Amino acid sequence: MPLREVEFPSDPKDLEDAKEQFLIFYSSRVNGQLWCPDCVTVDRTIQDTFGPEDGPSAVIVYVGQKPEWKTPSNIFRGEPWQVTSVPTVIKVEDSKVAGRLDSDINTLLAAFIKG
Repeated sequence: MPLREVEFPSDPKDLEDAKEQFLIFYSSRVNGQLWCPDCVTVDRTIQDTFGPEDGPSAVIVYVGQKPEWKTPSNIFRGEPWQVTSVPTVIKVEDSKVAGRLDSDINTLLAAFIKG
C-alpha cells in the first residue's frame, strides 16, 4: 500500500482511527527537503519498506518545522503518541500503541514489522 502523508498540524487523536498499521513520525519538509538528518538517513529504508503496493500499511506524520518540533508543547509529544524523537515508527493495534521504534531504524525495521 503506498505511503499516505499527513501534514502538520493535525489533531493527534485523529490518528487513533487511522486505517494504517504503522505511523511514521517525520520532520516536515523545507523546500522539499527533510530538515532532520536522522529522517534523511532512514528515508530510503522507509520508502522501500512501506512504499510498495504489497508493503505494510503506513502513514507519514509530519511533526512540523524544527522550531515547532523543538517546543515541548508540540502536539505529538503528548498523549496519545508521546513521540520524543524523529523519526519514530509506531505500530498500532486496536487504536493503541503496540510498539515503538525510534533508533536503529535502518537495521531494526524489518524485525520490528514482523514482531
